[in-house]
Amino acid sequence: MSGNSIGRIFTVSTFGESHGPAIGAVVDGCPPGIELTREQIQKELDRRRPGQSEVTTPRNEQDYVEILSGVLEGKTTGTPIGLLIRNQDVDSRAYAELKGIFRPGHADFGYFAKFGIYDHRGGGRASGRETAARVAAGAIARRVLDRFGVWVFAGTIAVGKVRAEKFLPEEIERNPVRCPDPEKAADMVALIKKLKDEGDSIGGIVEVRAMGVPAGLGEPVFAKLSAELGAALLSIGAVKGLEFGDGFQVAQRKGSENFDPFLMEGGKIRTRFNRAGGILGGISTGDPLIIRLAIKPTSSIAQEQETIDLKGESRKFQIKGRHDPCICPRIVPVAEAMTAIVLADHLLRQRGQVGKID
Repeated sequence: MSGNSIGRIFTVSTFGESHGPAIGAVVDGCPPGIELTREQIQKELDRRRPGQSEVTTPRNEQDYVEILSGVLEGKTTGTPIGLLIRNQDVDSRAYAELKGIFRPGHADFGYFAKFGIYDHRGGGRASGRETAARVAAGAIARRVLDRFGVWVFAGTIAVGKVRAEKFLPEEIERNPVRCPDPEKAADMVALIKKLKDEGDSIGGIVEVRAMGVPAGLGEPVFAKLSAELGAALLSIGAVKGLEFGDGFQVAQRKGSENFDPFLMEGGKIRTRFNRAGGILGGISTGDPLIIRLAIKPTSSIAQEQETIDLKGESRKFQIKGRHDPCICPRIVPVAEAMTAIVLADHLLRQRGQVGKID
């Protein structure tokens, strides 16, 4: 399977570039009979689209999704679902001066090293614009998860050194940074706006949670649930690190301190502290999945930078395009989508292998 696709049963393939005519996705393996409307997909896309606040890029894409196939009278048919999102606010003029140089922190050099050519217009396929197709596909995955009583949500828990002290899911969509702590959200917004005025950017941390995930998902050894979730989430361009549960904190503990006994709760087996974030041995435990993502600061900033060009000669340049001073708020729906896609795939694999899911 090519690097443009993910999943074994519930599969998603995306296509298109940032400054091309359109982007889109093909979702295959979706069970028939699932209620699905264009509006349900659009709702998720509206959360990711640019131009929503002072802390995101001003590029004004409406991200209107078209369903080309696989849905009849509001229900999935079991055949491939084609999704198309046309690029309507493309302005490639700001990138003309960047042709032939390798922007620091971007994928330009990597693409050139692999293919001998790269799209300088906003990064082409490597642009965050591609993630709109993932979110559209993830909206379909969410409909599959509904059948199994599983739901996924995420929030920005840190921007720079400002860190949330609470995790209130109901607060996430009430502030522009999608922070679950309303008090810290205001501090995050102030920091982002300050750095934006300075022509700079800032990184952060996004936490993803999946509730209602049954025990038993994941395959032994090479297709562990943690491995495939990790691969999916690390495929998001701005993600530079990932941890499950207590994550890197466990490196400082003794075994006796990291001890996490099993217990019975509501007639089901659970762990007392969920230190592993809902996955042990690569297989889900029935506890909530908890995953945190380290998001790098946007590499495209308004300050002058140094690099080299195709000839290896030193160059100084200044990026003039439209960019996010902090990518975390728009990563939130993308991270949710990738988590939903992997979980939908594993739920269908589990059902096919054992015949039922408890």
